[in-house]
Amino acid sequence: MTHDRQRLTEGLIALAAFALTIPAANWLIGNAGAVCVPNGPCLVPVWPGVMAPSGVLMVGLALVLRDVVQRRLGALAGLGAIAVGTLISAWLAPPAIVIASASAFLLSELADFAVYTPLQRRRFVTAVFASSVVGLVVDSIVFLHLAFGSLDYLSGQIIGKAWMVLLALPLMYLLRRRDERLGLIAA
Repeated sequence: MTHDRQRLTEGLIALAAFALTIPAANWLIGNAGAVCVPNGPCLVPVWPGVMAPSGVLMVGLALVLRDVVQRRLGALAGLGAIAVGTLISAWLAPPAIVIASASAFLLSELADFAVYTPLQRRRFVTAVFASSVVGLVVDSIVFLHLAFGSLDYLSGQIIGKAWMVLLALPLMYLLRRRDERLGLIAA
């Protein structure tokens, strides 16, 4: 397989996984958790004594996957993924949180893009970490404010998304090392 073909294939797989995180996050927040608050989100523990809406797990993963999409398919594809992801988020979110879900997704992914893009050529893993942290903070604040009118779950949101980012970082390191070994350059 040529490098271009391999980059395209891996990019499309990352794009599909990225797109799947959006409906998964919307489903989780309303249907799965250790406890579901009446007229509120389903919650999962993310730290001792700290709960977060269950969708945080997929949102943290989405931030990392969008970076991989951009690494494999280029910046324009990364922006396209953000646009499509925002539409999917708005279309699939429960009616009560459509605006919150779509707005948080759009703004957090654009913040992630803005941080990741200038850093990724020199420091891929650092770029993924830094951009994801910025994106998860933006996502948490925007989503909680618009969906629930409060920031009650802010620490849980940030911790939950950060766990997913931290779990993905070793894989990003291995991806970078593999790219170097194969001579695969970022798109």
